[in-house]
Amino acid sequence: MEAVSTPPAKWMTWAGWALTVLVALFLAMDGAMKLMDVPQVRAATLQLGWPLALDRTLGIIDLVCLVLYAIPRTAVLGAILTTGLCGGAIAAHLRLGDPLFSHVLFGVYVGVMAWGGLWLRDERVRALMPLRS
Repeated sequence: MEAVSTPPAKWMTWAGWALTVLVALFLAMDGAMKLMDVPQVRAATLQLGWPLALDRTLGIIDLVCLVLYAIPRTAVLGAILTTGLCGGAIAAHLRLGDPLFSHVLFGVYVGVMAWGGLWLRDERVRALMPLRS
C-alpha cells in the first residue's frame, strides 16, 4: 500500500520560494558585480589573496549556480554547487581571520537559505532530509 502524501501548507511553499529568490538575487548580484569588474569587488578579491584574473571565472561560476538553482529540475544540483562555492568563501574568510558572524559565516547563511528554500518547496527534498522519522 502506498503512502498518501499531503500537500505542503501554503506558507511552506511561499517561504521556500522567498528563500529561493533571496539566494538567487545574491548569486545574480555577486556574479554580475564580478563580471562588471566593480572596483570594490577587485579590492575585496585582492584582500582575500585571490588573483584578479579569477574574478570573471568566479562570476561565471556564480551565474551557472544561479541558473541551475533557479530551474526546478536542476535545483538540487544548483544547491550542491552553491554550497561548494560558499564553502570556498568560508575557507577564504576563515584563513584571513575575518569577523565570524558577518564574513566567515555568511556562506553558511546562504547555504542554509538555499537548502531551506528547497526543503520548504520541494516534497522530494523533504523526503530525502526528513526532520522527523
